[in-house]
Amino acid sequence: MKSILQWTLALGLACTAVSAWAANDTPVGHWKQVDDVSGKQKSVIEITDNGGKLQGKVMQLMNLSAEETARDGQHPVCRKCDGSRKDQPIEGMVIMWDVSKDGDVWDGGKILDPKTGKVYKVKLTLTDGGRKLDVRGYIGFSLIGRSQVWERAD
Repeated sequence: MKSILQWTLALGLACTAVSAWAANDTPVGHWKQVDDVSGKQKSVIEITDNGGKLQGKVMQLMNLSAEETARDGQHPVCRKCDGSRKDQPIEGMVIMWDVSKDGDVWDGGKILDPKTGKVYKVKLTLTDGGRKLDVRGYIGFSLIGRSQVWERAD
């Protein structure tokens, strides 16, 4: 009986380890979006897989500037966005869409900067064993753009 219990416990630990590793080999999950200028956490982004295409949604905003708070209170809207996103709350907004796996990176999709209302192509690369995500927004070639490093919040 003791050997069956030990085997079951070992199998359970192995499954937990494999599950944790699997979670870190994909961008799916919750991420702390850290501003590349201030270094402060600005939001929590949830990345989900929708049939092989990833999308990212703003779940929570934080560390709002005095200007943002004076203008919009605790619930900023996307004033500079176009179309259906114009003047909509940023919390709950899908800001990344149509991203698909391409080798060791995820790209082919778009990302919105709610601060400027601009939409960029996006490339995602996992680093630090899946604990960090390099998010590169660019126009044209990925050499011309801007990167942020997001930290896994899961």
